[in-house]
Amino acid sequence: MSFAQTLRTAVPLIVGVALGGIGSSLFLKSLPGAEGSPEKRVAELEVELKKANNQIAAYEEKNPRRRRDANLLAGARQLMDDVKAGNNVNPDDILAVLQPSIRELSPIFDRIRVKQEKARIEAKTGELARKYDLTPQQQERLEAWYKQKAKDDAKSWSDLVGTPGTTFEDLARESMTHRPDDGLDQVMEGMLSGEKLTDYKTTRMTEKASLVERHADTRVQRLSGIVELDDAQRDQAFGIFARSSPDYDPAMKLEGIGGDIGATPGGASRDAMLSVLRPEQREKYEVERQRRRAEAEKEMNEIGLTLPSNWDLLDQADF
Repeated sequence: MSFAQTLRTAVPLIVGVALGGIGSSLFLKSLPGAEGSPEKRVAELEVELKKANNQIAAYEEKNPRRRRDANLLAGARQLMDDVKAGNNVNPDDILAVLQPSIRELSPIFDRIRVKQEKARIEAKTGELARKYDLTPQQQERLEAWYKQKAKDDAKSWSDLVGTPGTTFEDLARESMTHRPDDGLDQVMEGMLSGEKLTDYKTTRMTEKASLVERHADTRVQRLSGIVELDDAQRDQAFGIFARSSPDYDPAMKLEGIGGDIGATPGGASRDAMLSVLRPEQREKYEVERQRRRAEAEKEMNEIGLTLPSNWDLLDQADF
């Protein structure tokens, strides 16, 4: 018999013997040792360890905080691995990793925000009490409304931050459009009458108009610096941006270089703004928009972050 044939015959036999020996050894090890023997004690300890591990696993499965901590650590570890590898990190991924902790700590954050509002509430209550000669009861009612509004706003913010899928664009948009005095008019109108009520409405409309004008003037000036608007376009752009302001009231009368500003193109403010530009102006606008995006992306990359996909929504110029 050749060496090759011998090898082919012997290999299965050797493998069979080896497997049999291993099986016998494992079987013997699986048997409990004699009472009081080291083998017996080791077997008992292994059983106890397995039970303990099962109990820990069951506890972690039932305990949200343990699961949250595990997810937080896993997410943070992944972000750190990306940073170490030289990869830029998406800000929304950072927010997603932190959201479980934010949700659990939201009551504390809410109280902090309400505490921060205390000085503003006292100042606004005092100002309105002085201007409209509010009674002590009316002052209490007004202050109570402000405090409840602060609590509601704090909770709404925490809910938004902690909601899965929330992005930094959502937070930026909410920050820019939030108004702590929303609803104040209804409260004051329920307490004032006659000349005081008329005076209040006039003052509030003037204050809002000032905010709207500043909002629109700033954006018109920025846009004109890019595409060189003519007078008619400036009036149209002013009307578009004014009506996109969070403080805009349909009762406001908008005036421009050519007099009253009537109806303006509807839809999103950017689309409406683009509709009043000539083709060559739209081209200039697009070149500038791309330049700004590239510049912002470079700045974000320098600190290891990626630019949010909807970066334009973060631009306070609205274009």
